[in-house]
Parts: sequence; structure tokens; C-alpha cells
Amino acid sequence: MADTLRRLASTAPYSLLQDKLESWYKDYHLISCDQNLNRCCELVELTSKIQGQLFTILNLTAREGGHYAGVETLKSRLLPWLGSCFTMASSGVTSNTSLNLIQESMEKEKKIRELSQSHEHEIQKMESQLNSTRYQLDSVKQELEDAQFELDDTKNKSATTLLATEDEILQLKAELQAACDQADLYKRKVDVLDDYERQIRMLKEEVSFLTAEKSLLQDRLTRSRSPSPLPRRSRSPSPLLRSDSPTRAQLTNSSRHARLVSRFSDLYTTERLEAQSLLRRYIEDLEMVQRIIFIATVESFHAAKMAFRQFKLRVRKTLSPTHMGPESLDDAVVDYIVRNLDLYDVQSSVNEVISAMNVNPKISFPPEIDFILIGSFIREVCRVAFSMQTLEPPLDLAFTTDGELYSDSKYRRSFDSEYTAPLVAYHVWPTLMEGDTVIVKGEAVTKRGALVCPLLNT
Repeated sequence: MADTLRRLASTAPYSLLQDKLESWYKDYHLISCDQNLNRCCELVELTSKIQGQLFTILNLTAREGGHYAGVETLKSRLLPWLGSCFTMASSGVTSNTSLNLIQESMEKEKKIRELSQSHEHEIQKMESQLNSTRYQLDSVKQELEDAQFELDDTKNKSATTLLATEDEILQLKAELQAACDQADLYKRKVDVLDDYERQIRMLKEEVSFLTAEKSLLQDRLTRSRSPSPLPRRSRSPSPLLRSDSPTRAQLTNSSRHARLVSRFSDLYTTERLEAQSLLRRYIEDLEMVQRIIFIATVESFHAAKMAFRQFKLRVRKTLSPTHMGPESLDDAVVDYIVRNLDLYDVQSSVNEVISAMNVNPKISFPPEIDFILIGSFIREVCRVAFSMQTLEPPLDLAFTTDGELYSDSKYRRSFDSEYTAPLVAYHVWPTLMEGDTVIVKGEAVTKRGALVCPLLNT
């Protein structure tokens, strides 16, 4: 009881009630009727709460006093007050008010019944859904058990065939390795076949030119016949007749020139693009890829020219002791080289080109890849360059430097060039020259701000 009384005293409800009452009195004539009624209901509610707490204290106090303590006080003060209050309350309630209360009670009961029925309907619906879900769950469990049984069966069957499968895997690996070896062998045979086809074409050309040479010599022999028996008795040809006999290299010079120029153009349009596509798989920078291909072409020509000089010296050293004519020794050397182009050690030139590219500061390559990736392109360029040295006059690449002045007579601009730039940033394809004459234009990229670099590309 003391705790309840202490809480009631600490909250000071009567002070709050007094403050609200004074505030309502001040605003009574200023606010509306509804607001005044709300203020009055608020005070009634607060008064009822305070009375409820006081009745609680009264009950606790009466219990602490025992059965007979405080009886007189309750009889003399509480009971008369309660009687007067109930009399006043009962006198204020009319029959209409009672009917309204009964009607409201019936409506509330009706709503409660409707809510109860709807709640029961929802419960039944949920129970039906729950039963359906349980049925589906049971079917899924059954399917899971069947799948588990099939899985166990498959495991058992797999365990029985595991050793046989491993043997089959080893056998398949061996067959795969054999197939790879056979494919490599076929590839080498295809390369040899290409060489054979190239030699066959050369032999056919040689036969045709020899036929032409034979016809020419027969015509000359027919024209040179006379009734005098003196020339018939002469066994050694004159120096003049000796100088008029052309070699095979001289007879085929124009056709080989046209064929090699066409082949150089094919290298630009076909092999170069294939090598570029291959390099783009590993290098994203297009400029670096084009620089690599250009330097590979230039280094291939340089290596082929060096190999031609060495090969020519060896042939001259071999033929000089036994050469008797009718052509000069230099013509015989070139004629021998033209007839035996297959003796050119192109692989040595390819190795020299790759070694030179590895130390070239202008280009770089991923460490996991080597320049041998474009070895086939380098090989074809070396062969073409070596054959060009047998022409008269020989074909060679133009002198090039990064940052040189652009020349329309030597180059074509690439599609991504700045057409108003006067300097060459870098080269895409070299220019083919015959002495000072341009045979095939090269391709260059022009950009503003290109620095002049004194390093030579040839």
C-alpha cells in the first residue's frame, strides 16, 4: 500500500488536474464546443484514473487493518457517498440510452461473430493448404528416396567399372599422343610437299625456258650455217658467239621479276594480315604489332642478303677452278643459284632474324611468347628476299627511319593517320626499290609530334 501511495504522490495527479482545469477555464470562450467537450472528457478520464488508484489504496488499507478495523469509517463516509453517487448516476440514464447501449452491444456481438466465422474459414483454408503442402512434401521425399536409390546403384556400377575406365583413359591418352605425333608428321610432309610443288614449278619454268633457249640456239645455228667447210672444221666457238649465249638467269629475269613483285604484294595483303591477327591474340597494342611485323620484314631482307652473299662466294669458289665458259663466271654463279634456290638454308636466316628482333629496343613481346610465333611469315619473306637478289638489278627495301619526312612517291598513309602531318611516326610496310625506282609503295603512319629517330631500320 505504501508503494502505491508513494507512486501516486510522486506523480502529483491533482496538480496536473488543477493545471488542466485552469487552462480549460482560460480557453473556454475561445475554443469550439467540440474542443470544450474533449477537454471535459479528458478531465473525467484523469479523475477516474485517480479514483481507481485511490480505491486500490482503500482496499489495501482495509486488508492491512483486519476484519473489523475501519468498519465505522466505511459505514459513516464511504457507503453514504457511494449511495448518493449511484442514485445520481441511475437518475441520469434514460430508457432510450439503455436501448441504445443494448443495440450497440448486439451490433458488436454480431461483428465479433462475423470475425470469428471469417477467422475459422481462413483457418480451414490454411489447413487445406497445409495438407496439400504435406502431400507434395511426401511426394518429393519419395522422389528423393528413389533418386538416392538410383544414385547408390550408379555408384555401385561405377565402382565395378572404375579400373576398366582408367585403362581406357590411358589407352585414349596414348592414342591421342599417337594422333598428335601423326599430325606433326603430316604437317612436316605437307611442308615438304609445298617445297616439292615449288621445285616442280621451278622445274617446269626451267623446262619452258630451256625449250625456248633450244629453239633460239637452233635458229642461230641454222642462220650461222654456210657452204664453206672452214667453220664446220672449227671445234671451238668464237668469243663473240660465246658472249651472245644468254644464261637461264638472264632469260628468266623479267618473268622472275614480275613473279617476285607479285609475291611481295601477296606478302603484304595475305601473310602480313595473318601474322597481325596471330599477334593480336597476345598483344593488344596495334602499333606494337605493326612495328614487329615491319621490323621482321626488314630484318628478313637483311639476313637474306647476307646469306646470298655468302652463298654466292661459296658457289664462285666451287666453280672457278672448272669454269670454261661460254658465259662469264659471275653469270654462271648467278645461273647456278637460280637453278638451285632450294639449297638456301632459310632456317638459319630465320634464326638470325629472331635473334636480331630479341635485342631490338623498339619492340617488345610478352615473356611467355617468343617471336618464333611468326616464324612462317619470316620464312616466306626470307625466301622472297633471297630470290630478289638473283635479279639484275636486284630488288631491295628503301632506307627508312622513324620521324622521316613523308613522301607520296614512297608510301601510302594508313587509315588511322593524320593526313596533315608531315612526319612518319612509324612504318607498317617497307617500300620495294629497284635502284632509285619505286617498284611497290610501302605503308606508313603519319602523326603530328613524331620525333626524328636516327636509328636505321635497314
